[in-house]
Amino acid sequence: MADAVEWPSSLWAAVTPPGPDLPDVRGDVMADVVVIGAGFTGLSTALHLARQGVDVAVVEAAEPGWGASGRNNGQVIPTLTRPEPDDIIKRHGEAGERLVHLIRDCAQILFDTAREEGIDAEAEQNGWVQPVHSPGRMKIAERRVAQWSRFGAPVSMKSREEMRDITGSEAWFGGWGNTTGGHINPLALARGLARAVLKHGGRIYARSPVRTFRRGGAYWLTETAQGTVKSRGLVLATNAYTGEFSKDLAPDIAREVVPIFSWQLATTPLSDNVRKTIIPGRQAVSDTHRELYFARYDRRNRLVTGGAILLPVKRRERMQPYIAQRLERLFPQIGPVSFDYVWNGYIGITRDFFPRMHRLGPDGFAWAGCNGRAVGFSVALGRELAKAVTGTPVAELALPLTEPTPLPLHGIVRQLAPAMLLPYRYLDSREI
Repeated sequence: MADAVEWPSSLWAAVTPPGPDLPDVRGDVMADVVVIGAGFTGLSTALHLARQGVDVAVVEAAEPGWGASGRNNGQVIPTLTRPEPDDIIKRHGEAGERLVHLIRDCAQILFDTAREEGIDAEAEQNGWVQPVHSPGRMKIAERRVAQWSRFGAPVSMKSREEMRDITGSEAWFGGWGNTTGGHINPLALARGLARAVLKHGGRIYARSPVRTFRRGGAYWLTETAQGTVKSRGLVLATNAYTGEFSKDLAPDIAREVVPIFSWQLATTPLSDNVRKTIIPGRQAVSDTHRELYFARYDRRNRLVTGGAILLPVKRRERMQPYIAQRLERLFPQIGPVSFDYVWNGYIGITRDFFPRMHRLGPDGFAWAGCNGRAVGFSVALGRELAKAVTGTPVAELALPLTEPTPLPLHGIVRQLAPAMLLPYRYLDSREI
């Protein structure tokens, strides 16, 4: 066994039972399909393959759920951040329409998978709502409800009074929601998916950063420091962490997303009396600000929220009073706010907020660009990638494939990306 991985401190790491003990890659390993990355996408892909009896090996740089999949807010949202159904179909045609259906169903796929595999992920499928933060932006909610309704999504508009009752706040002017959404403990889901992969006969190798992969004859050769995995098929599922452990691991894909820290904070547990006045139905909430306002409860009645902060100086210390003031403004009944846990992780942003999906070669596929909405989407996408790597024609899948489009001056863009908070705050302050 290699050295143990140091886990970042977080609420999820504090409350979640340990994951399975896993070997690292040593020597030459054979598999029918190799999956690089043990986050939601990789584990979901491996689970669907293992259920079919496919010999699948997952190779993870750290431990399952160590990256974004174990560090996010845990909201299960059946939409993308900005592209709406008509945008997706306009760009990708029939493949885009299949993708819209997958997005529509992604939350249900996640919750069904957790139930089927007996995963205790603290799942609460109480719905997701998007409050609107200015009167003019109700047009956005109306457009989204109209478009998603055409595809059979269980969505509905919410008046200002309804949103006040849902959130317990007077801050919003209405909004919309989808009843299939909700929230989970993301690290518990990742570790539960890992156990499910093993239960169905799949293999997972941990603490084995992949240096590179290449095509050698009729096989993929996936190289780590201590060994090589030889496989017929390959799925790259590293998203925002693609360039984190090796600069030679799919550099074009790594450079088409900008990894940005998303900060998460968990309050001390709220009293029953207060909790019943703030999001009393326990829905997942994320509003229309570009500098997103979001919150959900965990099983212990902690309000789990978060945000971003501009200057890279003492961010952890400065983040807490900033978000506490926000919560106290949105929910005056909460009283003084303090936080027991503060942590962060990457989200992978693309320039147009569309996800990217790629064919790497024969029976080789990849995706990147979660844009902050990958919890449900990535679990659902694993099903499509498993089909693709086992021979289902791409024309039947929700995989609009494109060539990688690396961002020019990616390193500079990555350094400057946090400064986008300034124009975001300006736009958030304007009526439309």
